[in-house]
Amino acid sequence: LKIIPAFRQRDTRLLVCATNSVRSLDQAFLRPGRFDYVIPIGPPDATARDAIWRSFVSRSSRADIDISALVEASEYFTPADMEFSSRSAAQASFEREMVSGDASGQVGASTEDYLSAISQTRRTVSDLDIKCFGEDIALFGRL
Repeated sequence: LKIIPAFRQRDTRLLVCATNSVRSLDQAFLRPGRFDYVIPIGPPDATARDAIWRSFVSRSSRADIDISALVEASEYFTPADMEFSSRSAAQASFEREMVSGDASGQVGASTEDYLSAISQTRRTVSDLDIKCFGEDIALFGRL
């Protein structure tokens, strides 16, 4: 804490800090003058989830994936949750193709593979986390 004012005296420096739990910080960090902005960033919204799913789906899937179904099924998923689901879907598809020897040309994970993987993935952000995040925005957010 003592070095923050000295660090801020130089115009060429930018101090960026991140935490998953702002309420766990020593309140001295949050006093005015220490950090100009406290910017809450929650789980990805539908637009962000769409973009994230598109990046994962393009790697190992069929062309006919229903991205909107994945977006709807993954509310409050973090990008890591989505990546885990994507890998699980690809693994399930791979295992099915190895067992069946499928040569139909329908290679890769399907929408159903993704939805099944999503339903089996425990999200890392709980309902309580979402509630606390909303409270933290009101208490600590400074934009």
